[in-house]
Amino acid sequence: MKYKNFEDVPVWKAGVELTVKVFEVTENSAFRGRGDIANQIQRAALSVPNNIAEGFERGTTPELIQFLYYAKGSAGEVRSICHVIERMAAFNHLKSQISDLKWLARSISRQLGGWAFSLQESDIKGSRHLTEQSKNVYQRERDRADLLQQLEKDGQAWMKNREQD
Repeated sequence: MKYKNFEDVPVWKAGVELTVKVFEVTENSAFRGRGDIANQIQRAALSVPNNIAEGFERGTTPELIQFLYYAKGSAGEVRSICHVIERMAAFNHLKSQISDLKWLARSISRQLGGWAFSLQESDIKGSRHLTEQSKNVYQRERDRADLLQQLEKDGQAWMKNREQD
Protein backbone atom coordinates (compact mmCIF):
# COMPACT_ATOMS: atom_id res chain seq x y z
CA MET A 1 0.00 0.00 0.00
CA LYS A 2 1.21 3.49 -0.82
CA TYR A 3 0.89 6.18 1.82
CA LYS A 4 0.65 9.87 0.93
CA ASN A 5 1.37 11.14 4.46
CA PHE A 6 3.49 9.72 7.23
CA GLU A 7 0.52 10.21 9.55
CA ASP A 8 -1.25 7.40 7.67
CA VAL A 9 1.54 4.86 8.19
CA PRO A 10 0.57 2.27 10.86
CA VAL A 11 4.10 1.97 12.30
CA TRP A 12 4.29 5.75 12.72
CA LYS A 13 1.02 5.57 14.68
CA ALA A 14 2.49 2.77 16.80
CA GLY A 15 5.56 4.96 17.42
CA VAL A 16 3.32 7.77 18.66
CA GLU A 17 1.52 5.27 20.92
CA LEU A 18 4.88 4.09 22.30
CA THR A 19 5.94 7.67 22.98
CA VAL A 20 2.72 8.52 24.82
CA LYS A 21 2.99 5.36 26.95
CA VAL A 22 6.62 6.12 27.80
CA PHE A 23 5.74 9.64 28.89
CA GLU A 24 2.86 8.29 31.01
CA VAL A 25 5.05 5.66 32.70
CA THR A 26 7.86 8.12 33.39
CA GLU A 27 5.47 10.39 35.26
CA ASN A 28 5.70 7.82 38.08
CA SER A 29 7.62 9.05 41.13
CA ALA A 30 9.99 6.06 40.90
CA PHE A 31 11.81 7.91 38.11
CA ARG A 32 12.64 10.89 40.36
CA GLY A 33 16.17 10.88 41.65
CA ARG A 34 17.27 8.16 39.19
CA GLY A 35 19.48 10.34 37.04
CA ASP A 36 18.54 11.01 33.46
CA ILE A 37 16.80 7.70 32.78
CA ALA A 38 13.31 9.18 32.32
CA ASN A 39 14.60 11.79 29.89
CA GLN A 40 16.66 9.20 27.99
CA ILE A 41 13.77 6.78 27.42
CA GLN A 42 11.46 9.68 26.51
CA ARG A 43 13.91 10.96 23.88
CA ALA A 44 14.44 7.45 22.50
CA ALA A 45 10.69 6.85 22.23
CA LEU A 46 10.05 10.24 20.63
CA SER A 47 12.81 9.53 18.14
CA VAL A 48 10.87 6.55 16.73
CA PRO A 49 7.95 8.42 15.08
CA ASN A 50 10.10 11.48 14.40
CA ASN A 51 12.63 9.48 12.37
CA ILE A 52 9.84 7.76 10.45
CA ALA A 53 8.33 11.16 9.65
CA GLU A 54 11.65 12.70 8.65
CA GLY A 55 12.60 9.80 6.40
CA PHE A 56 9.17 9.80 4.79
CA GLU A 57 9.38 13.51 4.05
CA ARG A 58 12.88 13.30 2.54
CA GLY A 59 11.48 11.97 -0.74
CA THR A 60 14.03 9.32 -1.64
CA THR A 61 13.96 5.63 -0.87
CA PRO A 62 17.58 5.46 0.36
CA GLU A 63 16.96 8.28 2.82
CA LEU A 64 13.70 6.71 3.99
CA ILE A 65 15.48 3.39 4.58
CA GLN A 66 18.23 5.17 6.53
CA PHE A 67 15.72 6.90 8.79
CA LEU A 68 13.70 3.70 9.27
CA TYR A 69 16.86 2.13 10.64
CA TYR A 70 17.40 5.14 12.93
CA ALA A 71 13.84 4.63 14.19
CA LYS A 72 14.49 0.91 14.62
CA GLY A 73 17.60 1.73 16.62
CA SER A 74 15.61 4.07 18.86
CA ALA A 75 13.00 1.35 19.46
CA GLY A 76 15.88 -0.92 20.47
CA GLU A 77 17.11 1.77 22.85
CA VAL A 78 13.66 1.91 24.49
CA ARG A 79 13.75 -1.87 24.97
CA SER A 80 17.27 -1.74 26.39
CA ILE A 81 16.33 0.92 28.94
CA CYS A 82 13.25 -1.13 29.87
CA HIS A 83 15.49 -4.14 30.55
CA VAL A 84 17.58 -2.01 32.90
CA ILE A 85 14.72 -0.48 34.85
CA GLU A 86 12.81 -3.74 35.21
CA ARG A 87 15.83 -5.08 37.12
CA MET A 88 15.76 -2.18 39.58
CA ALA A 89 13.72 -2.74 42.75
CA ALA A 90 12.34 0.81 42.66
CA PHE A 91 10.39 -0.11 39.50
CA ASN A 92 8.90 -3.44 40.66
CA HIS A 93 5.40 -1.95 40.77
CA LEU A 94 5.71 -0.99 37.07
CA LYS A 95 6.61 -4.47 35.75
CA SER A 96 3.42 -4.77 33.67
CA GLN A 97 3.81 -1.33 32.07
CA ILE A 98 7.50 -1.97 31.36
CA SER A 99 6.62 -5.30 29.77
CA ASP A 100 4.04 -3.56 27.58
CA LEU A 101 6.61 -0.98 26.48
CA LYS A 102 9.09 -3.72 25.55
CA TRP A 103 6.43 -5.61 23.58
CA LEU A 104 5.35 -2.50 21.66
CA ALA A 105 8.95 -1.46 20.94
CA ARG A 106 9.73 -4.98 19.67
CA SER A 107 6.64 -4.94 17.44
CA ILE A 108 7.69 -1.59 16.01
CA SER A 109 11.21 -2.90 15.37
CA ARG A 110 9.82 -5.85 13.42
CA GLN A 111 7.53 -3.61 11.36
CA LEU A 112 10.35 -1.18 10.58
CA GLY A 113 12.66 -4.02 9.60
CA GLY A 114 10.05 -5.47 7.26
CA TRP A 115 9.34 -2.10 5.69
CA ALA A 116 13.04 -1.34 5.19
CA PHE A 117 13.59 -4.77 3.64
CA SER A 118 10.69 -4.34 1.23
CA LEU A 119 12.02 -0.93 0.19
CA GLN A 120 15.49 -2.36 -0.38
CA GLU A 121 13.95 -4.94 -2.73
CA SER A 122 12.02 -2.24 -4.64
CA ASP A 123 13.23 -0.62 -7.83
CA ILE A 124 11.51 2.66 -6.92
CA LYS A 125 14.11 5.21 -5.84
CA GLY A 126 11.61 7.63 -4.31
CA SER A 127 9.21 10.32 -5.43
CA ARG A 128 11.99 12.78 -6.27
CA HIS A 129 13.36 10.33 -8.83
CA LEU A 130 10.11 9.50 -10.61
CA THR A 131 9.69 10.89 -14.10
CA GLU A 132 6.27 11.38 -15.63
CA GLN A 133 6.84 8.28 -17.75
CA SER A 134 7.86 6.10 -14.78
CA LYS A 135 4.91 7.40 -12.77
CA ASN A 136 2.60 6.34 -15.61
CA VAL A 137 4.21 2.89 -15.79
CA TYR A 138 3.82 2.34 -12.03
CA GLN A 139 0.22 3.59 -12.16
CA ARG A 140 -0.63 1.19 -15.02
CA GLU A 141 0.93 -1.68 -13.06
CA ARG A 142 -1.12 -0.78 -9.98
CA ASP A 143 -4.28 -0.44 -12.10
CA ARG A 144 -3.59 -3.84 -13.68
CA ALA A 145 -3.09 -5.48 -10.29
CA ASP A 146 -6.29 -3.85 -8.98
CA LEU A 147 -8.22 -5.06 -12.03
CA LEU A 148 -6.94 -8.62 -11.65
CA GLN A 149 -7.88 -8.60 -7.98
CA GLN A 150 -11.38 -7.34 -8.80
CA LEU A 151 -11.80 -9.97 -11.53
CA GLU A 152 -10.77 -12.67 -9.05
CA LYS A 153 -13.36 -11.43 -6.55
CA ASP A 154 -16.05 -11.21 -9.23
CA GLY A 155 -15.22 -14.73 -10.41
CA GLN A 156 -15.46 -16.10 -6.87
CA ALA A 157 -18.81 -14.35 -6.35
CA TRP A 158 -20.10 -15.72 -9.66
CA MET A 159 -19.05 -19.26 -8.71
CA LYS A 160 -20.66 -18.93 -5.30
CA ASN A 161 -23.94 -17.69 -6.84
CA ARG A 162 -23.84 -20.48 -9.40
CA GLU A 163 -23.41 -23.11 -6.64
CA GLN A 164 -26.39 -21.69 -4.77
CA ASP A 165 -28.66 -21.93 -7.84
